[in-house]
Amino acid sequence: MFKRKPRSYSQMASDMVYPRGGWLRAAQYALHRLRRLPDQPHRIGRGVAAGALMSFTPLFGLHLVGSMALAWAIGGNMLASVIGSFVGNPVTIPIIAVTSLGLGRWMLGVEGSMAPAAIFEAFAAAGRQLAHNALAAFDGRVAEWDRLAHFMETIFLPYLVGGLGPGLLAAVAFHYMTVPLVSAYHARRAARLARKPPPDGA
Repeated sequence: MFKRKPRSYSQMASDMVYPRGGWLRAAQYALHRLRRLPDQPHRIGRGVAAGALMSFTPLFGLHLVGSMALAWAIGGNMLASVIGSFVGNPVTIPIIAVTSLGLGRWMLGVEGSMAPAAIFEAFAAAGRQLAHNALAAFDGRVAEWDRLAHFMETIFLPYLVGGLGPGLLAAVAFHYMTVPLVSAYHARRAARLARKPPPDGA
């Protein structure tokens, strides 16, 4: 009678675009969870930095796994990296995409539309062709590579190159914001426990 009703897939998808309670509440919850992670502040900071950096890559669908792998490689907290990967969310991703792609195209001398809709349509078209080629191995259809080649040249590579600089800046910034925040929380928690009276009979 009092069990929580499970959310439908449509509700979960909606929450990814706009969480219940708004993005401010979601950010406050993530910050609360981050401070309470049972690990050293510098490891948590590295994890958040890994997640922030991965958010600036064009590896959509692999941000969480990539963040955890990068955090593991640099000695960071992997759960913190998951929280850090939320730097790339439906609100910020269009800004990140346009900034990274624009910078990468300028660096590589590549031209193309900078409209967010055109960028994400290019990702979708490449995904469709990739799925087509995967099925071609089983049903005999002819594999096609034209859209994938164009995507790699005009979208993926410039996005990857252009996102490295802003991603590193974001990673450093989030690391240096996270470490003192977690350190202060741990210090307050230790002081609170020290003031707590011992149990009876101790």
